[in-house]
Amino acid sequence: MTKAITRRQFKKTGYENTKLRKRLCRLTGQAIGDFNMIEAGDKVMVCLSGGKDSFCLLDILLVLQSRAPIHFDIIAVNLNQKQPGFPADILPRYLQERGIAYHIEEEDTYSIMKRLIPEGKAGCSLCARLRRGILYRVASEIGATKIALGHHRDDIIETFFLNLFFGAKLKGMPAKLLTDDGRHIVIRPLAYVKESDLVRYADKQQFPLIPCNFCGPFVNQQRSQIKALMREWEKRFPGRVENIFSALSTLVPSHLMDKHHFDFGSLSAEASLLPDTMEMLAAASTLPDEGDDASFPFVMTS
Repeated sequence: MTKAITRRQFKKTGYENTKLRKRLCRLTGQAIGDFNMIEAGDKVMVCLSGGKDSFCLLDILLVLQSRAPIHFDIIAVNLNQKQPGFPADILPRYLQERGIAYHIEEEDTYSIMKRLIPEGKAGCSLCARLRRGILYRVASEIGATKIALGHHRDDIIETFFLNLFFGAKLKGMPAKLLTDDGRHIVIRPLAYVKESDLVRYADKQQFPLIPCNFCGPFVNQQRSQIKALMREWEKRFPGRVENIFSALSTLVPSHLMDKHHFDFGSLSAEASLLPDTMEMLAAASTLPDEGDDASFPFVMTS
């Protein structure tokens, strides 16, 4: 009896793992297609930090690469920022064992952070700029045509609220981005994927995750607050986070207040009315007065 239950549980676990992988591949493939992220002949540089998100991204892209109707290359790139205790041997060993092309770039950004950021202050902005500059340079050196980052759906929503609450901007994290100098295309293939699914997948795949101790005293308290807010919403208001994410792709500029994205100044009543509306108003102007025995055409009925 015990063996039968064990086999049944094992089969169920295998089915759930396969189902999860299929969902991740489907959502990632959908995002790639929706935003034309990867094209024939691309050399995709996957930024591999050693965290769950980048490991999942690399694994899923390799699966999609094997099934794709087009040819594209993948190279994993890790930036060793020289933080104390970083296990520099883990990623090369993992990549070599799986025959994945890779490049390790070493830059001591940790010392720069320690020197410039006061104790207890968040240095995420500076850290991001340093890493971004180095990765863009590496992309040029290795001939990468796309730079793939492991940001997921939750990251995108959190960034939207960070900009809203602390930056006074309606700005998020795009699924596809042209860099300011016009030289690189940054893509986020996991844009449609929930973080909770990535946590489960990384656990099932048993990736050799490297704990991130780089931030240490530089923890971003603002992002932590947003994460806590989203967790509370998930528990108390199921579906709210999904609606917020959907709203990011259904912008209505005419119902906001940005004069640069909608020409409010040129609006006029006549020009903005539809032909059917004009005809309706013309017909209404010939209706009897209120004192006459007639009904107004717009009547609410129970």
